[in-house]
Parts: sequence; structure tokens; C-alpha cells
Amino acid sequence: MKKAIIIIAVSGSIAMAACSKSGDSGSSGIDCSVSRSYATDVSPIIQSSCATSSGCHASGSTNGPGALTTYQQVFNARNAIRTAVSNGTMPQGSSLSTVKKNNIICWIDNGASNN
Repeated sequence: MKKAIIIIAVSGSIAMAACSKSGDSGSSGIDCSVSRSYATDVSPIIQSSCATSSGCHASGSTNGPGALTTYQQVFNARNAIRTAVSNGTMPQGSSLSTVKKNNIICWIDNGASNN
């Protein structure tokens, strides 16, 4: 019996250690320990994949959160952006690479700074 309890305790510890990592952003399982920059890592993705026309999120758009052409607009829509990027519903008609998705998600999870 004592041996079984030790095995269970060790197995549980190993499982818990395997499921967490430094800089992990909650339940997403993404390592966000490396800081992401709005100007360098996020804005280029938004501008090339989201703010492409008024039918998407360019100036004058009324889709979803509306236009995403400025930091303030992106910041205000960050929760909707995170959800849409995480579940793959955006960008419409295409997909982002894992690196691009992680850049957006980590930037938001780390406070969505204007940096």
C-alpha cells in the first residue's frame, strides 16, 4: 500500500510539472515568457491579415469590433481578437501560422502594451 501511494504521488508530480512551463499563459499552453511588441510582432500581422479592406477591419469597417488600424482600436478589441485568433475563426478565409497566433495571444496575455 505504501509503495502504491508513493507511485501515485510521484506520478502526479511528474504530470503537473509536464503541464506547466515558465511564462505559460494560463490554460492556453503557450509559452509567453518572451515579450512581444505591438509595433514589431502584432501590428504587421493585423495590418496584413485583418485590416486589409473595409469588408474586413480596415478604416470604415463595421465588422465585428470594427476597424483595427490603430493601436487603440486593437487594444479595445483585444479580447475579441484573442478569442477569434485562438479558435481559428479569424482571419476569415485564411489562417495564421502558429508563430503569428502565439505573438498575438502572448502580447494580449502580457498586457497588450503599446510598445
